[in-house]
Amino acid sequence: MPPPPRPLVLLSNDDGHDSPGLHAAREALAGACDVVSVAPEHEQSASSHALSLRRPLRLRPIEDGRFALDGTPADCVYVALHGGTRVLPRWPDLVVSGINLGLNLGQDAFYSGTIAAAREAALRGIPSIALSAHTTLDLARVGRTASRLALALLRQTRDGTSHTPLLSLNFPKDWDGRVRATRLGTRIYEERVEFRLDPYHKEYLWLGGPGVHHEKSHGTDTDAYDEHVASITPLVLDLTSTSESALADAMAREVGERP
Repeated sequence: MPPPPRPLVLLSNDDGHDSPGLHAAREALAGACDVVSVAPEHEQSASSHALSLRRPLRLRPIEDGRFALDGTPADCVYVALHGGTRVLPRWPDLVVSGINLGLNLGQDAFYSGTIAAAREAALRGIPSIALSAHTTLDLARVGRTASRLALALLRQTRDGTSHTPLLSLNFPKDWDGRVRATRLGTRIYEERVEFRLDPYHKEYLWLGGPGVHHEKSHGTDTDAYDEHVASITPLVLDLTSTSESALADAMAREVGERP
């Protein structure tokens, strides 16, 4: 009997195809898995789950098993999954997005292109992990731990998990080696719009400020970050709010079925 095929991992990110985080993830996973990467030509941070539906895309082979796409992170996963054997030899067992150079904590999950790439795969029924790490960390060390967690996820899902997991992993500054299961916390940014003039006296603007802080809340990814612990946060694909179902029912009754 031939040996079973090694797990096939699709790798992507939002930092771009030449990011050191992507290289570290690929090197760490390649020991136990076959890895194909499709990543953006250029950085796509905070691109969220955008798909490029109104312009053509260009897919550029870099070397065997490595591709660059001039699109968003979600585009990269979409093209890989639906591009036939041009990209992937078969349906992947796992999708890993990252290692992102910077954290994706709390409400960052709504803006992150890293998480969106993983979510695009999870929507297609593929277990997925989004990896993010503080820029001061040893990426090889992060990659080794992330690879162990990825293999653990594959074992768990093969043992009969009934749903498709989507996990966000964050490795904090001064990581002490611990890993903790968490929920999303609250990450509060310095929010502002700064208006400026270019040399031609045309106005332009920058969004956001450099400051950020966390509200203390036990069991959150932001608390884990502040305590130098890596976090594993399971995310949901069904955004329906059961806590607001009574409100929706009341509104529907008030309007009724009148046109």
